[in-house]
Amino acid sequence: MKMNKSVQILNIDILNVEKGLALKQLTKGVVFTPNVDHLVNLQKDLEFYEAYCNAEYKLLDSRVVYFFYYFTKNRIVEKISGVDLFPEYCECHANDSTKTIFLLGGLDEAVHLAAKEINNRVGRKMVVGSISGRKGFETDESACLEIVKAINASGATILAVGIGSPRQEKWINKYRGMLPAVELLFAVGGTFDILSGKKKRAPVIFQFAGLEWLYRLSKEPRRLFSRYIINDSTFVYYYLLERFHMYKNPFSD
Repeated sequence: MKMNKSVQILNIDILNVEKGLALKQLTKGVVFTPNVDHLVNLQKDLEFYEAYCNAEYKLLDSRVVYFFYYFTKNRIVEKISGVDLFPEYCECHANDSTKTIFLLGGLDEAVHLAAKEINNRVGRKMVVGSISGRKGFETDESACLEIVKAINASGATILAVGIGSPRQEKWINKYRGMLPAVELLFAVGGTFDILSGKKKRAPVIFQFAGLEWLYRLSKEPRRLFSRYIINDSTFVYYYLLERFHMYKNPFSD
């Protein structure tokens, strides 16, 4: 890994680089894109925290956090959306035949449609395999080992896992050592839904203003109310602790 400039946000280090540089220098390792929800859950989920500690690339995917730290010594140079990063990485390496991809997705056909979309964009069969797992597969060891077997058999050198956080990060951390040919692993969240056309991104004005969460909440209020309004609002509390030098990593010795 070549990138080494980072800033400390609560209990994780985030790479402080522009997207263009990141696209060129992502080589070997795990790519996570922390947002407000991740930062809050990293205060109370040890397994999730350990997965983050083991990830080589952590790139901020939150305009809200970007704004909060704008006038601090830990200012982030650019918010890098995971929904943009992975597709743009594919396009950036379209002509590199050594880059082949396997997609591990959710419960429906979105992951397979995303595979077709990526291959159409790059003009070759870059995605060599895709699996849509049944509900809760990540807790079924035998099912996960079958998936690992399929990934290895595909010959893919890149894996993108989009089953939602923190499940995808924990899955990657647990099974990355069983994937010897896979050099780069992405946790991509809802990227497959966007690529497949199943869901739409928030309008650009919402993205720029840090209100993508509000747009999503308006579309799925029942599913997202607890996450965005109850859980994620505690980020402000942790941020204030940090600003007043009262924050302590809950998992430090």
